[in-house]
Amino acid sequence: MSGKVKLLRYLSNLGYGSRREVLGLLADGRVRDAQGELLYGDDLRAHEDIRIDGEALDPAPGLLLMLHKPTGYTCSSKDQGRLVYDLLPKRFRLRSPLVSPVGRLDRQTSGLLLFTDDGQLLHRIISPKSHLPKVYLAELARDLRGDEAEIFASGALLLESETTPLMPAELEVLAPRRARLTLHEGRYHQVRRMFAAVGNHVEALHRERIGGLDLGDLPQGQWRCLQAADMKRLFS
Repeated sequence: MSGKVKLLRYLSNLGYGSRREVLGLLADGRVRDAQGELLYGDDLRAHEDIRIDGEALDPAPGLLLMLHKPTGYTCSSKDQGRLVYDLLPKRFRLRSPLVSPVGRLDRQTSGLLLFTDDGQLLHRIISPKSHLPKVYLAELARDLRGDEAEIFASGALLLESETTPLMPAELEVLAPRRARLTLHEGRYHQVRRMFAAVGNHVEALHRERIGGLDLGDLPQGQWRCLQAADMKRLFS
């Protein structure tokens, strides 16, 4: 029975409802296998062989997905206003374990945001030991002075209220008020605070890439599950 699960608890953990609600789905004949055979709560089936109302299940536990986050959404499941979870299937907020953002993007930052329900994978991605660069595109309020790249690469820049200098970061100037910044750590509002430290202000910020993974042609506000090839690119 390797790879097979008992339906009642499994479907509840995937967010399809409380155990009572899942029992209702089963009693109503809405849960079947790929061949159309009626299933029951104690039945053992593989994830890919289960259908609800004829539809395949949401991604199995251990998922990793990317979202093209628009501005105006908060990386939280409980705050007021628009939340990143509003862009995902409603059941994702009810899963156990929870599908959680891997790090955060602030409300006014757009771009690549990863989610997973795998705690070990989450910590692997955010761990400094993984050396995953994060690449941001910044639109600035004022022209660059010309010495920012040297300051950011020095490894000596100290942000306000902190006692440990930042790791060296790479700045690519694209236009007088536009730059690409590659970070190798993830501190609170780091990009915005770095530019503030050199007398500038970030008016728009977009995360383009994490590790070797970028958004590709994924439209803003849309998400997709990542496959083994994507995972290889992420850690490449």
